Amino acid sequence: MLKTAADCVEELPGAGLEHPFGEDWDVYKVRGKIFMLMTEVPRRPVVILKSDPEEALALREQYENITPGYHMNKKHWINLESASTLDEQLVRELVTESYRLVVAGLPKYRRPVDPHTYGRES
Repeated sequence: MLKTAADCVEELPGAGLEHPFGEDWDVYKVRGKIFMLMTEVPRRPVVILKSDPEEALALREQYENITPGYHMNKKHWINLESASTLDEQLVRELVTESYRLVVAGLPKYRRPVDPHTYGRES
């Protein structure tokens, strides 16, 4: 799951990796704003993503391995914990949606993509 999420980020314009919380935490940002964090706490892979509050609630109800965001606003962030119930396509979709949500909050002149159309099928 961590590899799938990290691979997805490589395709996102303007996204970059930082380590402001130490080497144990991979922090992915777009234009200085966090959209994904990854770590293994303790020895348990977890990906933390921004999510629409209603979507986050629905995901938590549908998947036992999606929980409120670790050390984040529980309404707007979710944890993905490594499990066979989370397929690669779902992880990729959730990473891209987190990125779009953060990009949408940026001033238009700072957005690397249009968050309303990027990554969506026609």
